[in-house]
Amino acid sequence: MERGAAGGGRGDEMMMTSGATGRIVPVFRSVLSRRALLRVALALQSLFLWLLVLVGRLRRRRAGSETATAEAGGGTWKARRRRQAKAEEEDVRRRRALAEEVPMAEDADAEEQGTRSETFLVAGARRNALFCRLWAPAAKEMRGILVIIHGLNEHSGRYLHFAEQLTACGFGVYAMDWIGHGGSDGLHGYVPSLDYVIEDIEVLLDKIMMENPGVPCFLLGHSTGGAVVLKASLYPHIREKLEGIILTSPALRVKPAHPIVGAVAPIFSLLAPKFQFKGANKRGIPVSRDPAALLAKYSDPLVYTGPIRVRTGHEILRISSYLLHNLKNVTVPFMVLHGTADRVTDPLASQDLYKEAASRHKDLRLYDGFLHDLLFEPERDEIGAEIIGWMDGMLRRQAV
Repeated sequence: MERGAAGGGRGDEMMMTSGATGRIVPVFRSVLSRRALLRVALALQSLFLWLLVLVGRLRRRRAGSETATAEAGGGTWKARRRRQAKAEEEDVRRRRALAEEVPMAEDADAEEQGTRSETFLVAGARRNALFCRLWAPAAKEMRGILVIIHGLNEHSGRYLHFAEQLTACGFGVYAMDWIGHGGSDGLHGYVPSLDYVIEDIEVLLDKIMMENPGVPCFLLGHSTGGAVVLKASLYPHIREKLEGIILTSPALRVKPAHPIVGAVAPIFSLLAPKFQFKGANKRGIPVSRDPAALLAKYSDPLVYTGPIRVRTGHEILRISSYLLHNLKNVTVPFMVLHGTADRVTDPLASQDLYKEAASRHKDLRLYDGFLHDLLFEPERDEIGAEIIGWMDGMLRRQAV
């Protein structure tokens, strides 16, 4: 385990995404020979033909579905949309019932040990119902509050063990299911915009601060949730509400499985946002060295294990690109933790964040050989203790 800026470089990259003309034009002058132009033209032609074929297939599939519906007496396209909406509502009700059944305590006598817990719904920024959880010390005032924002495809109920570790140290814990996740509204596994998640986080923060005036508040985000939390901290009106943020395995540098995916994602996310890329399911990648933790995750009915939806994937690429261009604008106190063997998100990007951020108080913890889900590794108690220790340090600085 290492602390502070760790070594390890990365290969040189040709950046052509900057808006600075002076940086882009020389690149084009150097690479756009006649042969290169011909290759680009052929590639664009192939891409255009591929899109035409794809759109044609989608239209034929839709037309066939509408014809079958009409033949079955189902009626019009609007009727099909109503059925889809009804099916989604039924799925939300099913998931919410499952979310309510998730245990809020590891032991039946948790309240006797000094922990109270509850679940509740919050109206999000778009009046969407957000399923939330609260764990708090029962008999004493909270020293601080940690708000947990889970990662892509999972849900807040998975963080029970860490929540009880926090409450034992005097911290209150709130956790929110994203849109389309856990017991919250939305199509399972579908996120129309990660900015919606940021707006919903702000709604929850306002509720927490109103109910707990004067209690210091921290945000923790895991994986894509870490990217969301980091972007949220760049907004001054959110930054001022926080004592600091904690990022576990944040998704800061995400690359598509194939370059063509990144090229067509913006277009495809508009044409068929809920379409699922079957080749994009990463369920097989191990995220913990604990076999029991892996089994628990992938047998959890609230964990989405289907192929990633197009719009969701595009949103991850979009926020990753945004953050990489804004690392120097990060000023919030932060702690970032990453396993060096993580195969889902890039630990080198966490090192870049530590090096480039303008934050006065920042900390980097690298765990040699650890995988993606740090709070579900065999050493989860040690990792949780380091997070609690960092928050303790921030509270001591506040008191000085």
